[in-house]
Amino acid sequence: MIIFKKAKPQDAKGLAFASWKAFDNDINYGAKGKGGPPGYKSEKWQSRMMRLGKYYKIMYEFRIIGGFIVFEKKNSHFELGRIFIHPDYQNQGIGARAIEFMEKEFPQARRWTLGTPRWNKHAQHFYEKMGFVKIGNEGQDGILYGKIIFDNKEM
Repeated sequence: MIIFKKAKPQDAKGLAFASWKAFDNDINYGAKGKGGPPGYKSEKWQSRMMRLGKYYKIMYEFRIIGGFIVFEKKNSHFELGRIFIHPDYQNQGIGARAIEFMEKEFPQARRWTLGTPRWNKHAQHFYEKMGFVKIGNEGQDGILYGKIIFDNKEM
């Protein structure tokens, strides 16, 4: 059974491990090499994000298999800062369930944004399947996605 729970400081090690495996696996989706976004395999970074945003762990049978971080901006604008799932659990609908949980957990959100690398067509397909649309560029090598929610119904 998949469970989504607020992350706690003692979860930092498990989150760092799942993040490390997930982002290093992006080499299979077009990344030039192993690696990931800043702090992706750092326990200290994971703990810091728990203080700065709303960090959720994704669990399967008492194991942390992924996570996601939500940042509240202003005027009902929320940002999905990061989402990751250990490669052993990818392509099983868990990411879609995480996005659905996220949207229910923040019913006050009317606008969602997120960024993803231009080279990661796999992630782009996933976000578009979840109702996000390309709205611009993010930095030199990224794409900005957005989603507007009206009366808790997608548009």
